[in-house]
Amino acid sequence: MKRILLLYASMTGNTEEMANIAGKYLEEQGIPVTRKCFDADNIQAEELTEYDGIMFGTYTYDDGDLPWEVEDFYEDLLKIDLTGKRVAVFGSGDSFYPEFGKAVDTMAARFQEVGAVLVDDCVIADLGPDAEDAKRCEELVRVFVKK
Repeated sequence: MKRILLLYASMTGNTEEMANIAGKYLEEQGIPVTRKCFDADNIQAEELTEYDGIMFGTYTYDDGDLPWEVEDFYEDLLKIDLTGKRVAVFGSGDSFYPEFGKAVDTMAARFQEVGAVLVDDCVIADLGPDAEDAKRCEELVRVFVKK
């Protein structure tokens, strides 16, 4: 892989922590990665076409909702074609809610809807990632790089 985008939304820092785990693993493999966060960067869906692979992280708000900062991006994805683009999706949720981590699954489904290929199952941490979640993040990145 030549150009990887690591794009995420994080409200409490949990998904950011997962993104940092993924980014560190990519860099340890000698793979250059562009990191962008919805809070700090102006992100347009069209940008995704410029990358060979996308790692996307999101938190789930309340009872299964997408974060407000991701909503427009989610809709704008319908305007682009990501056919064959490799994508990995991860994020955090709160098992207190019945729709645990639903925003992660919602984003994965949207990426598939516009032609992207999910490289593995999504990784969802309950609140902050623990040691097992960190291992699952690294495994997701390993599979992402391998494919």
